[in-house]
Amino acid sequence: LGLETICFTEHYDEDYPEGEDDFSLDTSAYYTTLCILKEQYASKINIRFGVELGMQPHLVALYTKYVQSWPFDFVIASQHVLDHADPYYPSFWNGKKPSDVICSYFEETLKNLQLMKEYDTLAHLDYIVRYAPTDYKYQPEQFREILEAILQTLIQKDLALEINTSGFKTPLSRQNPHEKIIEWYLALGGEMVTIGSDAHSPEFLAFHFDEVAVLLKKYGIRQYTVFEKRTPVFYDI
Repeated sequence: LGLETICFTEHYDEDYPEGEDDFSLDTSAYYTTLCILKEQYASKINIRFGVELGMQPHLVALYTKYVQSWPFDFVIASQHVLDHADPYYPSFWNGKKPSDVICSYFEETLKNLQLMKEYDTLAHLDYIVRYAPTDYKYQPEQFREILEAILQTLIQKDLALEINTSGFKTPLSRQNPHEKIIEWYLALGGEMVTIGSDAHSPEFLAFHFDEVAVLLKKYGIRQYTVFEKRTPVFYDI
């Protein structure tokens, strides 16, 4: 693909609902393998060490100690679980009003972001909408107050907002978050955006990045952010 840099961000979701997918992480094995590959491919690509943490309020102390124990370049905070269940699974939505669930999800996201101490960007802000019932029509304006509170928290903490392109693989057929949320972030004074493909498999690396570049330029964003040793570095789009 001609990439100069790649940051792997293995997914670590402690206390994930029992019986679902396993998002535990053998960080020692991960780091050892990555260091071998980093050296092996040093002449071809810059490989960086990252992690995606699945936020839950009771995990803040555990995650803080965990991140401080490893030389990560990049730490992603993500919200998957609500009330100890993942909206990815259709059974999550049974008997629930989608707008109420989505509002609760955003409220939980805000709570987690305020409590979390160690992260660099917020992943796929409206992730939950990907999996809402197909007859539900999502309008970000309905949740503007809580969404702007989330964005203001990121800005106040000098943290980034991720533009995640894996939504293009779903019926959503767009990035997360919604374009309107990106517009609000910039209007509130946000300046740092990271771009992630959340690929899970090689064919989706850098998926739809060209479209994201066009979208960001539309709103006057001329640079994107990457992290090295937890420090933001800015590149022209």
